[in-house]
Amino acid sequence: MPDTGWWGVAAACGLLYGLVLVQRPPSAVRTIVKTTSIAALAVLAYWKGGGPLLALGLALCAIGDAFLAGDPKRWLPFGLAAFLAGHLVYVLLFWRERGAVDPAFLASAPLVLVAAALMLWRLWPALGALRPAVVAYVAAIVAMVTLSLLLPRVRWPAAAGALAFMASDAILSFQLFKQARLFGSERLTLWAVWFLYFGGQALIAWGMLR
Repeated sequence: MPDTGWWGVAAACGLLYGLVLVQRPPSAVRTIVKTTSIAALAVLAYWKGGGPLLALGLALCAIGDAFLAGDPKRWLPFGLAAFLAGHLVYVLLFWRERGAVDPAFLASAPLVLVAAALMLWRLWPALGALRPAVVAYVAAIVAMVTLSLLLPRVRWPAAAGALAFMASDAILSFQLFKQARLFGSERLTLWAVWFLYFGGQALIAWGMLR
């Protein structure tokens, strides 16, 4: 399939899931569409020679999507584990591709740390037995986003995608653990979580394939 075909599959599945299936109960169709949206990016990354780390990171996140498309109360730990592994692969990828430290990094990296610390502080009472897992997950996100800020400027979409990924995870965490909603709207919250996440993954793929 041509490169545009894989982008098209990813975009079509991403839009179908976000606009039609995101509020529907778990089903095989819902799981397949959600998983395919990121799996298509993984295939594209492999096909375009983006290297094994980019393809593996996307594939692990697709596996996480498959778990979280089901009942979160049952599959959340497995989804967290898959996404944690995906974040760690991105950490390795961004570290390998990093450039020189510049003033933009020195100004923005502390803001990422502060945002993550505030998120953990607000979520801490509601995390219960998942505290160690969530702390490890947040640490991986912080490392991923921070290292993305060190990428060469030509790869700026990947840094933007990592930030969008972190924003999506923050909104999802407050939804899962605090039952918080953006402006009190379930639909708006689900849209924000999905489209920030899917857009973030697409930007990471695009940035690293530039």
